[in-house]
Amino acid sequence: MIERYTLPEMGDLWTDENKFRTWLQVEIAVCEAQAELGKIPADAVATIKAKANFDVKRILEIEAEVKHDVIAFLTNVNEYVGEAGRYIHLGMTSSDVLDTAIALQMVSSLDILLPQLENLIQAIRYQAQQHRQTVMVGRSHGIHAEPITLGFKLAGWLAEMMRHRDRLLAAQKEVAVGQISGAVGTYANIDPQIECLTCQKLGLQPEAASTQVISRDRHAFYLNALALVAASIERFAVEIRNLQRTDVLEVEEFFSKGQKGSSAMPHKRNPIRSERLTGLARVVRGYAMTGLENVALWHERDISHSSAERVVIPDAAILTHFMLVEITDLVKHLQVYPENMKRNMNLYGGVIFSQSVLLALVDKGMVREEAYAIVQTLAHQAWNKEGGDFKAALSQDPQVQKRLSAEELDHCFDPSRHLQNLDQVYQRLDI
Repeated sequence: MIERYTLPEMGDLWTDENKFRTWLQVEIAVCEAQAELGKIPADAVATIKAKANFDVKRILEIEAEVKHDVIAFLTNVNEYVGEAGRYIHLGMTSSDVLDTAIALQMVSSLDILLPQLENLIQAIRYQAQQHRQTVMVGRSHGIHAEPITLGFKLAGWLAEMMRHRDRLLAAQKEVAVGQISGAVGTYANIDPQIECLTCQKLGLQPEAASTQVISRDRHAFYLNALALVAASIERFAVEIRNLQRTDVLEVEEFFSKGQKGSSAMPHKRNPIRSERLTGLARVVRGYAMTGLENVALWHERDISHSSAERVVIPDAAILTHFMLVEITDLVKHLQVYPENMKRNMNLYGGVIFSQSVLLALVDKGMVREEAYAIVQTLAHQAWNKEGGDFKAALSQDPQVQKRLSAEELDHCFDPSRHLQNLDQVYQRLDI
């Protein structure tokens, strides 16, 4: 991933240095398991642990010649270890190292992502608490519908991210598996107990039935869990973008001192962070598709998945981390404009209260179809008209006057009627 979207904590996890360090961790854990079972001398393991090291530049030099990254890595490690190096990688195949190591990296990535997701959950909950009673218009199809509150809108975001917390925890369990099973996974040249001991040392579970690789449905699960997080972040970002439009302006991204919105138009305050998140979500979704396509490999393995995974697994983790940090800060500093919400809600004399009037007329004995026709006609007369006033038109209509008093009509336009049951939602989510 390019530096622009890489934060150090996650970026460091996916460097070549850390990748090879993790490979070495796996190889040493296998050697320790071999020694515990009496398969190799204990003093050789002590030497390996004391001397084993690597140099990234040297590994790449060797790989340029041998065209095999694991062989290049082992060759370089043995340059440090010497004679005891002959006990490293005994009975193993490359994927034993690669798949077990990337499992460790994916688990570690989720150790970073989960606390950041929790930060976002708390940021959303705080804003929802602050705006439990901040009334605004709800919209369907992009058109004004009925009153809601900003807190209620945020409650939906909160519930969604809480589900993602469960999904990421499930993904972490899904990928926390290792394999030390040798070529085509039959344990022909390595004791299955070595796998059990190694995985125990590394905090992993042995794969139930590996071939020469761990099945890629696990990796696809991981990538799709990240893609779902990114998709939700995009949903929030798109909502902010829509609500920040000049003709709406109910919320706005924080605009810092010295920030500029346009090279040409000094007045511009653009939702650039939300737009950035929208674009990055598309990338993470693409990575998830690659993960699904990697599931189908030839026979017990091929390496068609390998080149793709070198890109998509690190990049998906790095981008999702960046997106979580970005949306958390955006939510924390979101600018909210209740007066604009009130203005928009009462546009054209409160046409969004049409259902309240309809139900009130039906309650007074009017046939629903007749009531609907009257209310729709008056609403459409006010809609998109300069000076259009739905409530005034209702108060002057003989059919409405016959059934609803001025007080009853006012009650139809009271937004609190629409909010009376929202506490149930807030209680479910501890808002």
